[in-house]
Amino acid sequence: MFDRLEDLLIRYEELMSELSEPDVANNPERFRKLMKEQSDLTPIVEAYKEYKQCKQNIEDSLAMLDEETDEEMKELAKEELNDSKARVEELEQKLKILLLPKDPNDDKNVIVEIRAGAGGDEAALFAAEIYRMYVHYAESRRWKVETMECEEIGIGGMKSVTFMITGQGAYSVMKYESGVHRVQRVPETESGGRIHTSTITVAVMPEAEEVEEVEVELDLNDCRFDVFRASGNGGQCVNTTDSAVRLTHYPTGIVIYSQTEKSQLQNKEKAFALLRAKLYDMECQKAHDAEAEARRSQIGTGDRSEKIRTYNFPQGRVTDHRINLTLYKLDKIMNGDIQEIIDACIAADQAKKLAKMGEE
Repeated sequence: MFDRLEDLLIRYEELMSELSEPDVANNPERFRKLMKEQSDLTPIVEAYKEYKQCKQNIEDSLAMLDEETDEEMKELAKEELNDSKARVEELEQKLKILLLPKDPNDDKNVIVEIRAGAGGDEAALFAAEIYRMYVHYAESRRWKVETMECEEIGIGGMKSVTFMITGQGAYSVMKYESGVHRVQRVPETESGGRIHTSTITVAVMPEAEEVEEVEVELDLNDCRFDVFRASGNGGQCVNTTDSAVRLTHYPTGIVIYSQTEKSQLQNKEKAFALLRAKLYDMECQKAHDAEAEARRSQIGTGDRSEKIRTYNFPQGRVTDHRINLTLYKLDKIMNGDIQEIIDACIAADQAKKLAKMGEE
């Protein structure tokens, strides 16, 4: 591990030297790549420098204990020694986590699909609430949310909704939300007061960029566009022109509806962006079969038995079944306060990866 850290430290110093050269600033693409690499290395280098300083402090304190005769100075040296030893242990663990292989998609924006599963109208109502939960969470992170596709029902629910979250590291956080979310509560339409169980599925996909390591082939001859008049609530232009589009991709059978914009051109662009993300996600699954199988088993069919998280309204609790975490702050979570759950998922994921590295 330490040989690698020394190499990274040398590379970091090389980067700082390159970035100070006048020619680099004149090449925006090269400058952007160097800045990205420097940004990725900074937390590792800072932690490693602190680690080396703590190791030096330990040596200095031990030397002082051997040489010093003043009892008061010895006590100070012992305190410094204990503090440095404790910090070294913390930094070793931090460096192990920082050196874990990084998901290449972590820095990307995400496209999130929420679909009502088992439970009829109640599932659609819960899908709308989870959508609002993610919107509130994204706003708290100062991320931008853009709705791409939405199928509403008359009572305020959503059969399905697709939206993009734009923000630094969005995928690294939101990827832990993929799976089946289960709600247990008494529906407003239930006159007998019985608790019902409903489910929704959440799929989180990294945004596909124009140029990707995983190649996405998108031939316009394989696509068909149909235009029609938008339905639902809208402004003066939305319902009076043929602005809505339906994009059909023949090779995969993917069908995408886009009608959230007033302009047919804008709806076409949104439909293409969503299709590209779906195709990219499919290619990623082919490239990483084991991970894809795990992802597919997470998403499942929306059946009540396949759950990653339960929202129990009568008890005011939320339980994440993957990490056995239960929190009794349902109202706050439904208002977007999901950071504690995400942090716990990240910590569990890191611990699993560290354990796997220890076995190798």
